[in-house]
Amino acid sequence: MPITHAQVAGRAFLEAMSKDTSYPAGPVGRGRDILVRLCERIEAERPADLAALYALTHAATEEFNALQEEFWSAGSEIDTMARDTIATDFELIARAYGFADADLEELVGPRDW
Repeated sequence: MPITHAQVAGRAFLEAMSKDTSYPAGPVGRGRDILVRLCERIEAERPADLAALYALTHAATEEFNALQEEFWSAGSEIDTMARDTIATDFELIARAYGFADADLEELVGPRDW
């Protein structure tokens, strides 16, 4: 299902990581896919409150946790810059879908990166 929300539909997720050659293209692309799927789920499920949004963002965060192994295998990692880039995109998504009061730390609460 394509993203219909104008603010995120054309967004280049993980753009800073995409431009930095220290991050492997494959895992970065899969990270972008995680964020696109998050947007699609938000549009499909239309979370009614923060708890419902956090359930979706936590599932996406768990996917990033699993992706960390791919970064390590490629000689990279989800370092400080990557963490900031990922979290910023989570925050942008939450705000775009009307959750301006979402807590950034809670959006990515189960992260282990």
